[in-house]
Amino acid sequence: MTHPRISMYLPPDINPTKAAIAYGCRALPKLNEELQSDDLRTRQKALLALCDLMHDPEHVYVAIDIGCLESLKALLKDGDHMVRIKTTEVLYIMATHNVGRNGFLEHEIILSLSSLLNDPQPLCRTNMHLAYLHLAQLPLGAQGIVRSGLIPLLVWKLQQEEEAIQELILDTLAPCLRVDATEALHNRVVPFLKEMLLSANDDIRGKAARALMAVCIPLEGKNQVWKYDVIPILVHLLKDKAEEVQANAAGALMYATVTTEGKYAALDVEAIFPLLELLGSPKRKVRLNAIKALTMLAEAPEGRRHLRAHVPTFRMCEKDDSWVVQQAACTAIKVIEWKP
Repeated sequence: MTHPRISMYLPPDINPTKAAIAYGCRALPKLNEELQSDDLRTRQKALLALCDLMHDPEHVYVAIDIGCLESLKALLKDGDHMVRIKTTEVLYIMATHNVGRNGFLEHEIILSLSSLLNDPQPLCRTNMHLAYLHLAQLPLGAQGIVRSGLIPLLVWKLQQEEEAIQELILDTLAPCLRVDATEALHNRVVPFLKEMLLSANDDIRGKAARALMAVCIPLEGKNQVWKYDVIPILVHLLKDKAEEVQANAAGALMYATVTTEGKYAALDVEAIFPLLELLGSPKRKVRLNAIKALTMLAEAPEGRRHLRAHVPTFRMCEKDDSWVVQQAACTAIKVIEWKP
């Protein structure tokens, strides 16, 4: 005769660490209620479930509409480190969607997240910076970060954070500095980036050079790059083994050599020859930035004199597969062949 037995094991596909998700349109409202629970375990389970749901932009829209962002803002101050980590993870996943980034701006999430800049948990800080990085990809997001006054804090964090987080900060700073580099320039961003150009990490060198491109857009940035003697380092990086580093170094030189001081600083360290070598690079961005940097140097009489012998090389670039490279080469030839 058989006897009924109750298994000691959980049913398959059941995760005891996640909250049970209610059916249909009740799912997110129920999770929002659980985010506000006094029970730690309930909050943790709700956050784990949200991490899965927020990959769908439709769920992100509903979550914002029912007030989940306000609940998440409160959890950023939670005393439990796991709650803070999962809260920042939910937020950075939401920031990967355009509707989430817009929600950040409407609900002032930028400043709320900044309270975790000094959080003792590296994973919490990583998630926070990932959220800022995704937000900065939206022009309004980059403007929001600048207006929130976070740029000085991000600049100073460059010196203190571990390398993985430094990369995230550099990726966030680049679009923000294109919006307005004033605060960064007043907080020693150029000396900090100069030091990072000497890093043994290829990614950090490339991202630092990319940030310098943005720094060099305003006149004050160009002047500081010349003043702090960054141009010789950029010329050295033109010979870097990483193509992304070469491209960004050439791009930074393109902006830095707009001024007369920048032009002659680059000519003094013989920037023309490594730039000419980059014209044969297989990477379009490298060729384009090198041509534009050489065009800037050709505006100086000494630069034109050196480059006249290399006009045939620029003629070859006029046949490049890329239309923008062709146009840049055409402009360079006009500048080189110009006679007063």
